[in-house]
Amino acid sequence: MIKVERTGEGDPLEFEVTVGVGNGETRHHVTMARDTCERLTMGTHTPEGCIEAAFRFLLDREPQGSILRRFDITVISRYFPEFERELPRYLSQS
Repeated sequence: MIKVERTGEGDPLEFEVTVGVGNGETRHHVTMARDTCERLTMGTHTPEGCIEAAFRFLLDREPQGSILRRFDITVISRYFPEFERELPRYLSQS
């Protein structure tokens, strides 16, 4: 279960993300610039959909407890260089 709630309307957008896998639940504060969202989704998905897809990408690669508690969406590419190439596949599943 991935729940994405927008908490800030500025630029960058701000989100609180709750991830529940098994019996555990983690919370994350994520930021994403509006132009980054446009670039990552080519304008075809909501910012919330983009964040959810990013978390599905992360959960396929690491346990939820390893996901940073606070980060900007662009940080994912530092740890997983394939992120932007793979994200469209995750967006298409939403």
